[in-house]
Amino acid sequence: MTAVAVESSVAPARRVPVSRGYRFELVKLVSQWRIRLLVLACWIAPALFVAGVSQQSTLPADTLFGRWMHATGWAGPLVMLGFAGTWALPLLTSVVAGDVFASEDRLGTWRHLLVAVRSPARIFVAKTLASLTVILLLVAGLAVSSAVGGLVAVGNQPLVGLDGHLLSPGDAAVRVLLSWVAALAPTLALAAIGLLGSVALGRSPMGLLLPPVVALALSVAQMLPLPVAVRLALPGYAFISWNGLFTSPTQLAPLLIGVAVALAWAVLATVLAYALFVRRDFTNPAYDGNGRRALTVGLLPLAALTVVTVGAVAVATPSTGSGIDQGKVQRSLATAFAHLYRLQTRQLHRPAVTEAQLRTTAACTKSDGQAAQEGAGNDWRCVVSWHLPGVAVAGTAIYQLDITSDGRFVADGDGPKEVNGYFLVRTPTGDAPNPLWQFDGNVELLNTH
Repeated sequence: MTAVAVESSVAPARRVPVSRGYRFELVKLVSQWRIRLLVLACWIAPALFVAGVSQQSTLPADTLFGRWMHATGWAGPLVMLGFAGTWALPLLTSVVAGDVFASEDRLGTWRHLLVAVRSPARIFVAKTLASLTVILLLVAGLAVSSAVGGLVAVGNQPLVGLDGHLLSPGDAAVRVLLSWVAALAPTLALAAIGLLGSVALGRSPMGLLLPPVVALALSVAQMLPLPVAVRLALPGYAFISWNGLFTSPTQLAPLLIGVAVALAWAVLATVLAYALFVRRDFTNPAYDGNGRRALTVGLLPLAALTVVTVGAVAVATPSTGSGIDQGKVQRSLATAFAHLYRLQTRQLHRPAVTEAQLRTTAACTKSDGQAAQEGAGNDWRCVVSWHLPGVAVAGTAIYQLDITSDGRFVADGDGPKEVNGYFLVRTPTGDAPNPLWQFDGNVELLNTH
């Protein structure tokens, strides 16, 4: 009897495609009640908030563009963007990206997932893409909802920019959209930090807290009197550098630098999270993070990136110190006053005048000239002068300026009453808000002149 050996070929198990893994992870995320609640809140709450505030007699004048929420619906999404960059977006990235890997550690489901997918690398890509999709959905909800709420409550009116010039509704819409797009860069950086914390710290709640803690630290840093190069090299600067889109000409250099730095952080943090994830031991059910390795592989490269970006920005930009000096303050105030004076002229139905005819200038001193004439502070005092056609004597107005470290300032009118000393002006159609009484402005930190 001849024994015949029959070779049986067993087909190797195929790895699950990334597309299927992505769909699976996306369904897992969206099926969580907290994610559904966040999506619902982001697409409804901003519209209700903006519409409600726009109908109030008291506006959030301490918030950028808050004082214009009665005048145009395009101010609402910018007010929401300022709030979101400080609070909402860090918390959203924490809930979504900061828990996407740690949840598997808490539930003990890594072995089942690895058996099903058979590739740690594909699991990482699928989870990362699913988190990114949900975060983009949440950010889009904040932007669209706040814009709809403002337009429905107030209307599609022109928007006053940070230098006082009037933006048409179409121009305002484009710049609002670009502002939210720019804010995606630091949002992605925080999301990547959340992924890194979720991978490195395991089931520890610190991974969940990492994005808001980092965002808070970056916000505090922007309030400090840091050199320009350090300020622009922080990944959170793009949350405030969109202000430059609302000046003429636009201040694109700080915005582009802030976006580039934030994207560099996002890429590096994601790569570090991937390197830690594909090298972890999934056979240990007691795994609780990488411990010391998380410090060396996670924190030190990000610190090194900060040093490199500070050096690169310092070399690429000629600005030094705080970036706020007497000349810049005077130019910014004079430009904003000239634009707003024309707006007040139209309100009062006076003869039209151009900025060239006004020849507006400003003379500003800090601390009554007793200190260095540079830097942030609420002790700037300015005298604005302008000329009217056919009038021999120049007009003057006094302003007190409160300038923050990031270059934003609030100009508070201090007389004469007929120009900027009262919050209302009497127009032929009734009392109206005086655009010269208090207004926001922006000092460009980089030297462009």
